[in-house]
Amino acid sequence: MKKIILFITILATNHIYSYADPIEINTPSGGWRYSAGEASGFLQKVNYPASSVNTEGQDKSSLIKGHISKHTKGKPAKLIVNGIAIPQRVEDSGDFERPYAFGSGSNSIEVRSNDGKSRKQVQFYDGYSAKAQSRLRIVLSWDSDGTDLDLHVVSPDGQHTYYGNRVSSNGGALDVDVTTGYGPEIYANPTPPNGVYHVYVNYYGDGDNQKDLTTAQVAIITQEGTLSEKQQVFRIPMRKAGELTNVSSFSYP
Repeated sequence: MKKIILFITILATNHIYSYADPIEINTPSGGWRYSAGEASGFLQKVNYPASSVNTEGQDKSSLIKGHISKHTKGKPAKLIVNGIAIPQRVEDSGDFERPYAFGSGSNSIEVRSNDGKSRKQVQFYDGYSAKAQSRLRIVLSWDSDGTDLDLHVVSPDGQHTYYGNRVSSNGGALDVDVTTGYGPEIYANPTPPNGVYHVYVNYYGDGDNQKDLTTAQVAIITQEGTLSEKQQVFRIPMRKAGELTNVSSFSYP
């Protein structure tokens, strides 16, 4: 009996040390955290037009970062943040990195390889209750690389938030301006004024990408992280550079 137990232990130990997880998520880590005092600014520096997403100066509390060892080059992985699925750019090295303005409380992310065979999930709870919590979040993503789509949000008080005016006096802000493909570009507001909002997507340009059709996805999330949370997802074909499309006009709350 002792020999059998020893043999099983050796097999289990070998399995643990020989198994290589095809997806690694370096940040965020799972469990509990308290992000007060960390450099998790809602905005990052953007040089427009940019060649890549800028993560300069961002603390790990506002980054999604990791590595996929098995992936098809040139195709995005799938990133799911708090239930919203968006494409995730993966470099030829297998590395991926994405800024994201997480709120306080419970958060989850899942990364899936582009062949659908591997996935990794992380859940964490941010105990810093004074952190601004989004009550209205609008997430734009799209399905082609080398393509620049821009999110425009007009709030009930007439303020227009987009890459040229990323912060509004009513509390709304565009926290990521992505010019290389896939997105996401994210508008969020912890204190959104009541009334009608208008959401537009502008097909700014396609660079060297000759793809005729790009499909945009816009997710609108209200009362995020509460029992009253609601999500709406719209998918819109974008056919040519210069096209401006009204995706949704909706009332908040």
